[in-house]
Amino acid sequence: MSRVKKLALLSLAFATCLPAFAGESAGVASAAEALFNIGRLPVTNSMVTSWVVALALIIAIRLAIRRPKLIPSRAQAIVESLVQGIFDLISPIVGSKVAKPAFPLLIALFTFILIQNWSGLFPGVGTIYLRDHETGGWMELIRPGNADMNGTIALAAVAFLGWLYFVLRYAGPAFILKDIFGNKADKKETPAIIYYPLFLIFFGAGLIEIISIAFRPVSLSFRLFGNIYGGENLMHAMSGIQKWGLPAPFYFLELLIGFVQAFVFTLLVSVYIGLICNHGDDHDAAHAGHKEAAH
Repeated sequence: MSRVKKLALLSLAFATCLPAFAGESAGVASAAEALFNIGRLPVTNSMVTSWVVALALIIAIRLAIRRPKLIPSRAQAIVESLVQGIFDLISPIVGSKVAKPAFPLLIALFTFILIQNWSGLFPGVGTIYLRDHETGGWMELIRPGNADMNGTIALAAVAFLGWLYFVLRYAGPAFILKDIFGNKADKKETPAIIYYPLFLIFFGAGLIEIISIAFRPVSLSFRLFGNIYGGENLMHAMSGIQKWGLPAPFYFLELLIGFVQAFVFTLLVSVYIGLICNHGDDHDAAHAGHKEAAH
């Protein structure tokens, strides 16, 4: 057989195998896929993963702390260290007045997002497929909840509603309006010719701040989705090239990214709460200092 014929046969074989290879390494679908319907509500693969993770967290924590001991067990010590560590982190950020009320929301966000981020590394995720009888194609049975934009938007909406509750409950509408639109200059130290025109400038800055606040859920949801969805595609690509050995370093990378994204999400929500609710602590401390000095 001539060299030309051999090259032609090899090219034909490669062209025949290329579509199959492309299908395997195409990565994660851009949207979650419905596994079944409950009435008109489609239940997607990412929703099922989220439910399983939530149920597993509830059972694991209940088993770990069902009988707290003075000398904690290993499981109890892990839970207590997580709780105390997150409380110590958020307390100076959100302020002592809001730290305890906001703590359940923040620790729930951190723990749930962290396990959801790491769920993409569990065995079976992204490797078990079901045939879609309507389209004839294949779809993932298990998809990480945070690799679905619907999941991250829901988390951002919960965080935003929590923020709204805490700032209204512990700061109040009047303080919020003053903090956003109020004149920040000191009237005693600023000449009137400068002080009063500053109202217009700070009002304009307040409008920009309102736009920034409105976009917070967008930035929270897109940042989390982009990192987790990108990581899932990276793992698919590496597994498509070589199933053994090559993906291992990227597992450690995804562990780090999953932790960082959960930490950043929780930290940002804490900062958003503290920007408004943490103003009173300095004033209270100064007021207490003046009272002690007077006595």
